[in-house]
Amino acid sequence: MPFKIQKINNIAAKGLDAFPSAGYEVGSEVTDPDGIILRSQKLHDMEIGLNLKSIGRAGAGVNNIPVERLTDAGVVVFNAPGANANAVKELVIGSLLLSERNLEKAVGYTLALDSHGDALEREVEDGKKRFVGNELSGRTLGVIGLGAIGVEVANTAAALGMKVIGHDPGITVTNAWKLNADVVKAQSVDEVLAGADFLTLHVPLIDATRAMINTSRIPTMKDGAVLLNFARAGVVDEPAVLEALDSGKLKAFICDFPTAENIAHEKVIAMPHLGASTNEAEENCAVMVAEQMCDFLEHGNIKNSVNFPAVSLARKSDFRLSLIHRNIPDMVGQISHQLGIASINILHMINESQGEVACTLIDTESRVEEKTLSAIRDIEGLLKVRQI
Repeated sequence: MPFKIQKINNIAAKGLDAFPSAGYEVGSEVTDPDGIILRSQKLHDMEIGLNLKSIGRAGAGVNNIPVERLTDAGVVVFNAPGANANAVKELVIGSLLLSERNLEKAVGYTLALDSHGDALEREVEDGKKRFVGNELSGRTLGVIGLGAIGVEVANTAAALGMKVIGHDPGITVTNAWKLNADVVKAQSVDEVLAGADFLTLHVPLIDATRAMINTSRIPTMKDGAVLLNFARAGVVDEPAVLEALDSGKLKAFICDFPTAENIAHEKVIAMPHLGASTNEAEENCAVMVAEQMCDFLEHGNIKNSVNFPAVSLARKSDFRLSLIHRNIPDMVGQISHQLGIASINILHMINESQGEVACTLIDTESRVEEKTLSAIRDIEGLLKVRQI
């Protein structure tokens, strides 16, 4: 039987093509799916089918997905971190130029001109004087969050001649190696805020980051600083930011999350969530998440899951068990015991845990019969059992 993948939202064709046609049925009308691939559709009210094994978000953020409920059901949620990093980076750099070279207002001024000849030339010269800007080189960019996007932004800004200061207590070894050596590593968010002419945020929306730019922190920023938010709307306290714009504490706020309040403010440039809206980024995200879902459905391997640990095991048999379970004592022992009762020999296995959950892959010498699979499912804490 082919794996059934339900497509929600418009998914790049290149990503859908990553599901092998021979072993997959993919479409928006698929029912009782093994997997769901989507972009921004909200699934919080979804009913979780017993057959559902994985969900792939063709992007980075998963706020639209009920991750906790899916974890309890043993459903692995994948995302595509870094696949849209270049797209967001280019938009951030472009936004710095929008701010400092007055491009938006200058273009608007030019479009409104309707004179001709000498009169037009005079108006052009008037605009040239009116929209004098500042160069980025030598200015300081503060970057909060040095994941895939933050590192790209920091490195590009450094290449443009900017001074860059960044902070991320959870930076990975891989991203630390990628970071330009000239980027100053700050010890705290407040240290970045105090030194930045421009502040850009690249953090997930979690309890620790919610409204992190607020009435307490804005006063510690430089007078006339520019704030950029292409992460999630909730990481800034918008009323506090608008108040700071009104007082002149902040020069401008550029974001990807329009609201009725910020659209109306003359010092705000709000875009319609364009961060990852490039053909290249949409294809990269869709392909990455499709490949991850295939590897999981066919082999049980997990990469870039937001709710279960990474796990990978080279196959040594045609028979494999994929077990999603609670991270509790003697779980592997109980599973092995049931296999022993059935005289099933284990050839190869791996167990990885993450907080309260864990994954175990077991290659067996022979097929495991349904009676034994049922006994394993009955073990307290087992969430999902598959023979692949």
